[in-house]
Amino acid sequence: MLHVVLDEQGLDDIEITMDTRFHDDLDLESIDLVTLGGHLTACYGERVNFAEFLAGLELEEIIYLRVGRLAAYVAGCLRDAGEG
Repeated sequence: MLHVVLDEQGLDDIEITMDTRFHDDLDLESIDLVTLGGHLTACYGERVNFAEFLAGLELEEIIYLRVGRLAAYVAGCLRDAGEG
């Protein structure tokens, strides 16, 4: 999903790791995070609430958000949804 968002910006050749930062490394702006959130909702439905995740973060945490932290959040949501 992240590659889709990056491809829309012509940045499809960037290597992404768990330590990749959305803002500093990928140069994604808030509107790009909204787009990513839309892709997450389309794929996982209400099990992954990206807006709620972001709302629970401080501004500095959002600025320095890493792919690994988002991946852990998504995995946790899916694991929790499987338990219910």
